[in-house]
Amino acid sequence: MSCLAFVANATDGTVTTFSLDDDAVLRRLAVSEIGPGCSSLVVNAERRQLHASVKGDPPAIVTCRIGDDGRLVPVSRGQVESSVSYLALSPDGGTMLAASYGGGFGISMPVHDSGVGEVVSRIDLPHMHSCAVGPEGRTAYFVSLGADLIAQCALDGATLTPLDPPTAAAPTGSGPRHLVLTRDGAHVYVMTEFSGDVLHYSRSDQGVLALVGQAAAFAPDRGLRHSRLGADPIADHLIWGADLHLSLDERTCWASERSESTLATLRIDADGTPHPAERFTPAEKQPRGFAVSPDGRYLLCAGEKSTTVSLFRITPDGGLAASGQFETGRGANWVRFLSA
Repeated sequence: MSCLAFVANATDGTVTTFSLDDDAVLRRLAVSEIGPGCSSLVVNAERRQLHASVKGDPPAIVTCRIGDDGRLVPVSRGQVESSVSYLALSPDGGTMLAASYGGGFGISMPVHDSGVGEVVSRIDLPHMHSCAVGPEGRTAYFVSLGADLIAQCALDGATLTPLDPPTAAAPTGSGPRHLVLTRDGAHVYVMTEFSGDVLHYSRSDQGVLALVGQAAAFAPDRGLRHSRLGADPIADHLIWGADLHLSLDERTCWASERSESTLATLRIDADGTPHPAERFTPAEKQPRGFAVSPDGRYLLCAGEKSTTVSLFRITPDGGLAASGQFETGRGANWVRFLSA
């Protein structure tokens, strides 16, 4: 196995490129200047492009060419109304979704060889935090942390049309944040920021979501309490959920919690039902973002308050075995992989 790993360092405004080989060692290949507040990353393998959101003045989506040496070469800068917190690509790479937490909107745009095009569709809901395209490329989802809702839309090219109903509810006050879909699209999992749960939704053939269960993904013995919008999770020792990802076989889900800096391991039944986490692995300080390697053997975690990333080997039972820490940059908050 050989692949590239990209880590966004928001404070430095850079992206670090690593290689990951069979010896379970990350080797730093390059550190590329992208822009202030560099955060969400999405990789287009076919075009060999990386898109990154930057805050800046004005905020933008920066499209970079991935060089053979791992260095990122910016080729375009698509201005956006407000900084975006999450980027997602359609399976064919022709459409991009973006969610803006501060701006309270989700948008869709075409993607060209030279970068992103003009906004085609827009949805407004408070504190949008993430987005995703269904595996068939015909549906799109935007998570509104502020309204405890998931907007669900048909996607035709870069045009969004609300489904019926246009939203799916999350539990009141849970603060839904990040979501992932299974490869067949039958199940959707959402990590909540305030309650620290993994919400489980079933998904119809038309793309409509229905909440069918939830499972706790925070350490119950750490004294954490339910959080709320505008609270200081560190000062008040509140739940502060962030990211989640599935294993290659989709029988395990990992979720990060930032107040106690843990990665929770949740077992998932064959029918898609998640079980409350029973294992909690110490991670980088304030683990906002992480990702699973393309071959499913490793998990790489970044922390907002750390200048290193942690590499874990995934054990057969879904556990995480530490394989080392590696220098990256300040404010590391996002991880994405590209098969070599």
